[in-house]
Amino acid sequence: MGESIICFRKCRLGRVMGCIQFVLGSLVILVSLSSLFRFYSAGFFLHDEDICRHFYGVKDVYDSFDIRALSSRVDEVLDKMESLQDKFELIVQEMEKNKDELQKGSIPKLEYKRFLEEEVIKPLYSAHIALRQIRMPRVEGIGNVTIKEDPLINNFVIEEIRKYITPKENRHKKVNIFGTQKIYNTIGHACVSMKKELEEYMDYDIGSYCKDDWNIAQKLMINGCDPLPRRRCLARASKLYQKPYPMNESLWRIPDGRNVRWNNYLCRNYECLSGKNPKRGYTKCTGCFEMEKEELKWVTNSTLPVDFLIRDVLAVKPGEIRIGLDFGIGTGTFAARMREQNVTIISTALNLGAPFSETIALRGLIPLYVTLNQRLPFFDNTMDMIHTAGFMDGWIDLQLLDFILFDWDRVLRPGGLLWIDRFFCNRTDLDDFMYMFLQFRYKKHKWSIAPKGKDEVYLSALLEKPPRSL
Repeated sequence: MGESIICFRKCRLGRVMGCIQFVLGSLVILVSLSSLFRFYSAGFFLHDEDICRHFYGVKDVYDSFDIRALSSRVDEVLDKMESLQDKFELIVQEMEKNKDELQKGSIPKLEYKRFLEEEVIKPLYSAHIALRQIRMPRVEGIGNVTIKEDPLINNFVIEEIRKYITPKENRHKKVNIFGTQKIYNTIGHACVSMKKELEEYMDYDIGSYCKDDWNIAQKLMINGCDPLPRRRCLARASKLYQKPYPMNESLWRIPDGRNVRWNNYLCRNYECLSGKNPKRGYTKCTGCFEMEKEELKWVTNSTLPVDFLIRDVLAVKPGEIRIGLDFGIGTGTFAARMREQNVTIISTALNLGAPFSETIALRGLIPLYVTLNQRLPFFDNTMDMIHTAGFMDGWIDLQLLDFILFDWDRVLRPGGLLWIDRFFCNRTDLDDFMYMFLQFRYKKHKWSIAPKGKDEVYLSALLEKPPRSL
């Protein structure tokens, strides 16, 4: 009986050693193929004149193709396979040293399975996929003269990113209704400089639940990786999600906290977001999660002349203001007040330390999740009003502000209103900002400046875009 057990253990150990040797053999073959590929890509199998063109005419031959990106991708795969091979060799050496102990003991089937899955199959599959994803540019023309490659593909390792940015040809090989033969999915150019974060964001199982990683997505957007690629995973929602309050209640009632995923915030409920709590996790829009304070905005008289009332603003263009944009940070109170006046307002939002987007939506309003970097997704001359408060202040670079204001001017219709609400800056910078707002020669309906502190001032203005009929 004892001899049969020893024999069984030896057979099992032999199978393990055989599997590892098979894996190492496969790695040697893959590394050899990769090396052969590198020699080919370096031009060692070209004719003499092709070699010269390859090394001395790179800009002409590789027009719009990033050969450096391809080289770095090959190096990345080779490094991964080399480290994998070193790891397996160390494991084999350890097993050789402890051969006697392994023969005496026994390896549980579950542990054996885990070892094969985690230490062998997954790393090998990852290296295999990375190797298959290296794409040579497509050759068009005669004599290898023109080589074209769609941009960015060879910069990324994660398969889902590469699939996303690869142009998709129309199935019928004809021009589609947009006038193109392919659809190009766009991502921001800064995504290349944030490769690690973007690959973490796009590393998921297709069709499964997404990670709770909206904060990574927002970090990418704020740092210029905007627009983000679409994903093929299912967005997570709160496990305790309840149906929203009816419209007649939701405008001026704090939403049900069970409808928010709180795990990426300092606060875990709406009560914690009170302006009285110094550790609430956000700084802008103090008190904007307290409805009793929010209900007073834009409808009650203030001691400051820079506080305009909604009824006075709408009286400037009676019956003409129907749709608009609130560009700022908040919980949608401006849009709620305008809704009471039968005006539809879209509110921009970022979740800077608190669930601003969810709160706006739960109040029955429309949140637009955009950053300062992004061109507004509206056509020219379509908005009746743009209102801005609490987000763009004296910290903003003047050239950035210039780009933003020109974009606002683009989407604001002739006769539309630009409402600058409580913009504040240093007194010494006031002339610069006044020029920025007045450069478009809008008609002044309201213009007011008031002190904010010792060195700062508030500026509020209501300006009307001229017709500019051409």
